Amino acid sequence: MKHSKYSVIIVGSGVAGLYAAIKLSESITLPDGILLVTKSQLSESNSRYAQGGIVGVLPENKKDSVSLHVADTLKAGCGLSDLNVVKFISENSKFAIQDLIEYGVNFDRNEKHELTFTLEGAHSVRRILHAGGDATGYSIEKALVEKVRNDESISRNISIYEQTHAVELLVDSKKQCRGIIAFNEVTKEYETIYAPAVILATGGTGQVYKYTTNPTVATGDGLALAIRAGAEIKDMEFIQFHPTALSIDNDDSRFLISESVRGEGAKLINKDGEYFMERYHEQKDLASRDIVTRSIYAEMKRTGTDKVHLDATLIPVETFKKRFPNIYSNCLKAGIDVTKDYIPVSPAAHYCMGGVKTSVDGHTSIKHLYAIGEVACTSLHGANRLASNSLLECLVTGYELVNTLSFCNLQNSEIIDDAVMTTIKKYTANEEDTRLEADMDDYITKIKDTMWQNVGIVRDETSLLTALSDINKIAAAFDLEKICSSAKEYEVRNLIYVAKCIINSALKRKTSIGAHYRSDSVEPQVDDTKNSENVKEQPNESKVTA
Repeated sequence: MKHSKYSVIIVGSGVAGLYAAIKLSESITLPDGILLVTKSQLSESNSRYAQGGIVGVLPENKKDSVSLHVADTLKAGCGLSDLNVVKFISENSKFAIQDLIEYGVNFDRNEKHELTFTLEGAHSVRRILHAGGDATGYSIEKALVEKVRNDESISRNISIYEQTHAVELLVDSKKQCRGIIAFNEVTKEYETIYAPAVILATGGTGQVYKYTTNPTVATGDGLALAIRAGAEIKDMEFIQFHPTALSIDNDDSRFLISESVRGEGAKLINKDGEYFMERYHEQKDLASRDIVTRSIYAEMKRTGTDKVHLDATLIPVETFKKRFPNIYSNCLKAGIDVTKDYIPVSPAAHYCMGGVKTSVDGHTSIKHLYAIGEVACTSLHGANRLASNSLLECLVTGYELVNTLSFCNLQNSEIIDDAVMTTIKKYTANEEDTRLEADMDDYITKIKDTMWQNVGIVRDETSLLTALSDINKIAAAFDLEKICSSAKEYEVRNLIYVAKCIINSALKRKTSIGAHYRSDSVEPQVDDTKNSENVKEQPNESKVTA
């Protein structure tokens, strides 16, 4: 097995990982450089599929303020957000946006060359910046990838491993992370990589569900690594289901129909041609995501359908084409002309509010292990993420982490203790592979089905226990401690860990709040139409094991 060392290892190449790599390269002298590890290609991540935009509380937007954004975030999060974290991230949004502009992100502007802002659900004012109409994530990721690959002052400090999976964290006997074990999907070889700082930036968990807006890479890899290493995990019961994903028969993948479409005037409509959201919430189609999702769920159940529709004909044709070119073209490919046809939509798993418990600068419960982006839980989002706060969180926490690392000793230790050596030896032993490719596909299907059916938009103790039993059977058949021999096997292993984590967290929280809705709730759903800053319910924190 090859052994190598770097000053910092970043696992994941979405906006959080790329931005952290750039800021590290700009800010700190690193004796052994930076390693950026991605299991796909550098430009393939969950971030690039973010359509709506990124929050920017900017001085030129006179109708907005930090206090307004903080209030909106706390309200959407049902009081489980950390007020100090929310304020810090909001206050620093203007610096993050300025960085992106300097790195080449061309946010959309009007004829006066002024930044344009849009509105999304549960926001009190227009504050969402967008790029390429409805391709904000793609535009940001493209600019950051260009910087990492082609800016010599940045790229000279960064090595890139593509099609490489981080499969184990090297944690010593003092509960300190010393590096990773990496698996190259092409060569099928393992590598031990040491570093005094390891950053998880692996994104979300959407692929644990049958229907999701997330790409195939979103299999909760960093979360599973942290669970296996014994890190503290927080709030995993809070899975956000986006209310409007394109719903096409016989297609499990779900193309996102951005919330911004409703922000520009589109309305949800049922099979009887009724605009129904006014029956469910005073903010109608622009209520928070959990409310709109449950409203659609209730409407589908009431009418005996598996989808509702979005009436985008209310938006002027040229406005729609200019503002949402990506949605317009994808709908056309599906045979839907949004200028005259209603768009079939239904909810799909979209975002994980929980994750590895971290501070705002990425510290986890394991020394020298950090996490940023969707894999982390800073308590910004609480029980329900406010739209377009996620990309902002990636940037601000990434910057703070780099600031923290600038004060750290990033020299590799020459001492390797027995706990680390034991882990390395597991991956050097030759084991006969007894797993079949067909079994992996079957496991994935079963995981996705049971999670969607039993741990979805509405759950109860019976459904959760059914899901736990199903996942435990898969885990027993798979054998979680056996070394894997393919990328798909590692993804199955990670999905099992993620599924169990979500289920166990959902079982512990018996009261409905935000995105966690239990039909057998011991108390009524928290009234999140009110300012819930003073809600005192404690977050669900636990060390999750298999």
